[in-house]
Amino acid sequence: MLKPSVLAAALAAAFLPHAQAQSNTAEPSQRLERVTITGTNILSTQREGANPVQTLTAKDIAASGKTTLPELLRAITANSGNSYNEQFTGSFSAGTAGISLRGLGQQNTLVLVNGRRVAPYATAQNMQEVFTDLNSLPLAAVRRIEILKDGASALYGSDAIAGVVNILLYDDYQGSEVRVGLGSSTEGTGQRERSLELRHGVGDLEADRYNLTLSFDTVKRDRLDQSQVSWLRDNDFRSEGGGSLAWAVTNYYGSDPTNKLGGEQGPLKLTNYGDITPGKTGTVLAYNPAIYKTLIPGVERYHASARGTWRFSDDAQAYAEVLLGKSRAELIFAAPLSVASNLRAWNNRTQSLESISVALPKTHPNYPASGSNVVTATLFDLGPRMKQDAVHFQRLSAGVRGSTGAWDWDASLLQSSSRMRETVQNFGNRYEFERALQAGSYNFADQSKNSEAQRQALRLSTLRPAQTELYAFDANASTELTQLRGGALGFASGVQLRHERMDSRTSDAVLSGTELRPAINIIQGTRRVGAAYAEFNAPLLKSLTLNVAGRLDHYSDFGSAFSPKASVRYQPLNWLVVRGNASRGFRAPSLPENTQSTGVSYGSVVDPRDPISPTVARGVTNLTTANPSLKPERSRNFNLGVVVSPDSKTSFGIDYFNILQKDLIDTETAKYIVDNERNLPGRVVRDAQGRIVTLTRQFKNQGERTVSGFDIEASRSLSLAAAGELKLKAQLSRLLQFTSAPGEGKAPINGAGNNEYGSLPAWRSSTSAQWSVGSWSTILRWTRVGSYEQTYRPTPAVAPRVRAANTWDLNVDWQVTPRLLATATLQNLTAAKLPYDASSGSFDLTQGDPRGRFLGLKAHYKF
Repeated sequence: MLKPSVLAAALAAAFLPHAQAQSNTAEPSQRLERVTITGTNILSTQREGANPVQTLTAKDIAASGKTTLPELLRAITANSGNSYNEQFTGSFSAGTAGISLRGLGQQNTLVLVNGRRVAPYATAQNMQEVFTDLNSLPLAAVRRIEILKDGASALYGSDAIAGVVNILLYDDYQGSEVRVGLGSSTEGTGQRERSLELRHGVGDLEADRYNLTLSFDTVKRDRLDQSQVSWLRDNDFRSEGGGSLAWAVTNYYGSDPTNKLGGEQGPLKLTNYGDITPGKTGTVLAYNPAIYKTLIPGVERYHASARGTWRFSDDAQAYAEVLLGKSRAELIFAAPLSVASNLRAWNNRTQSLESISVALPKTHPNYPASGSNVVTATLFDLGPRMKQDAVHFQRLSAGVRGSTGAWDWDASLLQSSSRMRETVQNFGNRYEFERALQAGSYNFADQSKNSEAQRQALRLSTLRPAQTELYAFDANASTELTQLRGGALGFASGVQLRHERMDSRTSDAVLSGTELRPAINIIQGTRRVGAAYAEFNAPLLKSLTLNVAGRLDHYSDFGSAFSPKASVRYQPLNWLVVRGNASRGFRAPSLPENTQSTGVSYGSVVDPRDPISPTVARGVTNLTTANPSLKPERSRNFNLGVVVSPDSKTSFGIDYFNILQKDLIDTETAKYIVDNERNLPGRVVRDAQGRIVTLTRQFKNQGERTVSGFDIEASRSLSLAAAGELKLKAQLSRLLQFTSAPGEGKAPINGAGNNEYGSLPAWRSSTSAQWSVGSWSTILRWTRVGSYEQTYRPTPAVAPRVRAANTWDLNVDWQVTPRLLATATLQNLTAAKLPYDASSGSFDLTQGDPRGRFLGLKAHYKF
């Protein structure tokens, strides 16, 4: 298999000699429409601007074979890590999907629709990241997507440090078309997918002076559980370097898992302790957690959009736009409730967790003849804990735009909201548990003896609501001020006013202390933001253009920040563009970070001082609090690139990026807190056995981070005469540096090419070949996620590197008639498995999905 570095060299050899051979050949001049490209507010006809922008057209989207917007966007190579989709089922945002350019987190990538913002998801990812849920946005209405891969705070504001994804919808569509699709796994998992897209438009803006464009799409996908995937269903990774039998040990007395509570029942099996925890002896009761793990939720989504435009004069038009989304995700959230010495419930009066006793009274039928009466047990007869997330999204906007004299202008109002309702079943009732424990009415050792009435009394169903709202006013204008030596001096300016609100609550059962082991993500805050920005585009020479921009933002909760940017574009030859830019930006503290918020979540950490399993990750409770004294994160971005385009069919470009962030907002990692327990008094709470129960964390400004790397893009079209046409494309992203200190007083560590700060492979690439002949078109795409170093190595047996992942996708189009197009798609053609990652105990969900080969069939008809 070609390595990305070898492929890059081959591409350069293939494209650059051709560029030199054509250096003296000028292409005939073409009349190009002046458009606004993401990254500037000034109209331009330049094919390649001063900023690196990747464009996905409607044809690219159709040829990708992707059914949803997140599947399409998350495949770009600049999405290098630390982004999540619906596979992250253990989060407060189950069923969502975000994007994280440069691995900087979803809160640093700004997602726009038609150049305007949308309301973020109703609650925060990982209790910190405010992000745009791509699953709430339509695909059928998308005309083009532009991905700006450098900092853009000077134009768009706080959350554009890593870049911007601008989703442009149809605004003058005419005609009707429908696309239906069916898909199914070929791996025997039983997962199926059904999709439908409709688009309809009437009216010609030029002839009729109006247009109305409507679209609708829906997708329904079956749930995929771990027990349905052949290579994951046993949860046995002993054949992997340092892997183990990843079963859960339960049902025992005290701190010795071999002191068993009862015998085999339900999924419980007598298991050799050493198979689960190397070095241990004896037998334990354990179960395979794969039967209680959803890998990809079952989803049902609906999106509708409407865009109306009325040209009420030759120089002005009014427009209104509606986006609506409704989705539902259902999944197995976790195994049945387990109770142990770390059992907690929430005390809303003290805003803290309080311990719930699991010590058996002497009258209990399971009271031991000798030894500890404290139990660790799983209540299998209550059933797995289930979750359903229902989301309603809307975005309403209206405005007017036009020209007055030498000025082009646009003004709009926008309202957007995201509402989430999360329901769960089979959680535990704290007060009934305490009653049953003392009364001896629940039998842990033989749960078949429990009455259905007792089980039902212990089961708890809850509702957790959350909502975000965004109101915005935008106005901008642009003109040409004067003539310079190289052309017209362009100028643009604008203002923006925003009101943001986030109200993420918890259930009444949590607030009353009723729910056992509660997960809490309470966020209640509002803010007002005002901004003014200006931009100059100065063609100093025919070949040299300077662009400068600046933006002043004022936030009601922390103050003001100024973001400048300067870009240079130099084209000494027709086929050569050299570009570069430098900017400063900031990320305002998010509402979860600096308002009234409280988080209780559950994670795991390897605790070297754990008396039972010092080398195996131990489940712990994380208590996270906000900090109203936070400062914004500051950033400095630098980009430098070269684009070679000897003709309209050939392009080769390379762009270097370097991002420095200061005053990063974060909490220490669980590993750092555990490793430095003696220096962090009160942050680690242990039970009587010496096992970690709770870790306390607070957001604060700490340290800085430097991220650098480069992107390579190449394309070439070849005429094969009677054999048709061949189009070659390649995108490669190389992460050189992702350097930050893991904690205060610690030396910086470079996380590029390892999983110190989340999995960040040094190389990511996407290479495709499209062959078109007659009524047929075939695309073969190779996606490679490079190997990365394993920083989690509790034993030398753990492999030092996580293997690379290579995926091949095949898409075949057949133009049956001028109106009917048939498509067949094979995702993951070779049914490649994701590589084992010891730090996750399985595979890293941010780097791929476990579906295996997936066949899709689509029919597209234009009326």
